[in-house]
Amino acid sequence: MATTADIKNGMVINYNNDLFSIVEFLHVKPGKGPAFVRTKLRSLTSGKVIDNTFNSGVSIYPVRVERRKFQYLFGDEYGFNFMDNESFEQILLNKNMVEMSDLMKEGQEVEILINTETDKAISCELPPFVELKVVYTEPGVRGDSANAPKKPAKVETGATITVPMFIEQDEIIKVDTRTYSYAERVK
Repeated sequence: MATTADIKNGMVINYNNDLFSIVEFLHVKPGKGPAFVRTKLRSLTSGKVIDNTFNSGVSIYPVRVERRKFQYLFGDEYGFNFMDNESFEQILLNKNMVEMSDLMKEGQEVEILINTETDKAISCELPPFVELKVVYTEPGVRGDSANAPKKPAKVETGATITVPMFIEQDEIIKVDTRTYSYAERVK
């Protein structure tokens, strides 16, 4: 058992009979009244983000999790199949356990959070940036560069990303998985 003084970003806690990851937190000490901790919690079962305020010193229940490297193999109607890079065992995750699944390509390395008490997978996290090939985009119009215009581009995984006008078909781009946005062109 821990208290609100032990809260860190990325920590997984058991709250209201659900597992939540702490996205961000802020200790607040107002001029009047007791201190409190304002947090954003992301449910690991549903993916919803909620705002919650804990009084300072309240007990929280952290869950021990382990991050393991897995390789994405393929997806089917049952979910996504991954292989452990060390033991080579395969696991199947439900589609709702994987965020940004339309940015995953076969053979890509991901991190899966494993609850060490039950030895079950909790969620899957993609790396911060992935490199994807643009399979279709409209050609940019010369001279149309006022106000940094953007256009949609379909990448090899089937996702549609908004990119700058100078990106052409068959180019490889780097996509930020945290914001689902174009980061840069890969040379």
